Amino acid sequence: MLRVAVYLWALPVTLLGLLIVLMARNSGGVQQRVDGVLEAAGGWPARVLLHGFPFSGPVAAITLGHVVVGVSLDALEQTRVHERVHVRQFERWGVLMVLLYPLAGVIAALRGGNPYIDNVFEREARAAERAALLQKPA
Repeated sequence: MLRVAVYLWALPVTLLGLLIVLMARNSGGVQQRVDGVLEAAGGWPARVLLHGFPFSGPVAAITLGHVVVGVSLDALEQTRVHERVHVRQFERWGVLMVLLYPLAGVIAALRGGNPYIDNVFEREARAAERAALLQKPA
């Protein structure tokens, strides 16, 4: 029951992600499901990610609820730990993430930091990446 609830809580943003998956698929991209998350790579959305956003510049992947869109399948694999943190953040905050994420960027900037690098949500995702690297066998 709890698992259904977290999917429903993030559903409004996931629906936006599904629309982007359709755009990717209809413009030459591919999709796959990994651990309950729909991933899409390539196509028109990949070009948007490579072009970048005002707050971050180009990115390898972006999370929208239970959907992750990446520039390539390789990028999705390389960013999986990071993006899964964002999936969990959407599970925790639901549609509020659409407001909280940019607000965290504004707060970071007001404190003299970078709105992307110093965003609390990005810091949590990078910490998970570092922890995963430390746990990898040599």
